[in-house]
Amino acid sequence: MTILVTGATGTVGRLVVRGLAGRADVRAMSRKPAPGTVYGDLDDPDSIPFDGVEKLYLFAYPPTAQEVVDRAVRAGVRRIVTLSSGAVTHGYDTSHHLPVEQAVEASGVEWTHLRPGEFAANKLSLWGPSIREDGTIVHPSPDAFGQPIHEADIAEVAVKALLEDGHAGKVYDLTGPPRLTQRDMAEAIGEAIGRPVRFRDVTTEEALAYYMSVGWPEEIARFVLGLGGYEGGDPDDFAGYEFAVSPDFEAVTGKPYRTFAQWARDHAADFTA
Repeated sequence: MTILVTGATGTVGRLVVRGLAGRADVRAMSRKPAPGTVYGDLDDPDSIPFDGVEKLYLFAYPPTAQEVVDRAVRAGVRRIVTLSSGAVTHGYDTSHHLPVEQAVEASGVEWTHLRPGEFAANKLSLWGPSIREDGTIVHPSPDAFGQPIHEADIAEVAVKALLEDGHAGKVYDLTGPPRLTQRDMAEAIGEAIGRPVRFRDVTTEEALAYYMSVGWPEEIARFVLGLGGYEGGDPDDFAGYEFAVSPDFEAVTGKPYRTFAQWARDHAADFTA
């Protein structure tokens, strides 16, 4: 049984590869050469090495998603696990992840969708540079809530859906553990690295400029700061959002979500020079 993992060097994909190792024949695909990977580019479906592949972990975006799925089916893939987004569940996503889900569902193969919410790993690029520089965090609202999920939790469900039966036709909402304030998260990072971190006194506009300077697209940075809605829509769309904890992770794995404090400990080295 050969499983093709797309985005195999990404935040979740690399952990999916690790979780499958020794349990299946894993073909780790990346468009950037890396040890242990094979070349393949989702933007060029002809380049994807589908030969002999039976199962697929898919992290794709339009406009090539339909062609990628069609080629997978023609090659004999019979199970697809998609990395989607919790925004689909709440009706915020209409053009990014939803079309991928629809293409997979219409393909006729077994499918499972994973819909995670906020990635804890986003803190690496949002907060990491300033914490490494001077122990500060650029964020205008320290008491604002968030509900980040450890990428290992997402990968763990993906591995189960790829290897085990009983997940076909299922949608798993992966929210992460109970909500925390940004201040709570900063404290957890400080404890993990052994020194306190503090918030800079910045305006929302200053934070936006900073996030863009460290590589975040403006649309996403505006969403993170509450200046814009998902896909660039109205930020008021999120006014009634509730940080509920989905039971799906525990139902699949039999254990609770990893905490943000655990994530911070796992990534302590990423926040130090």
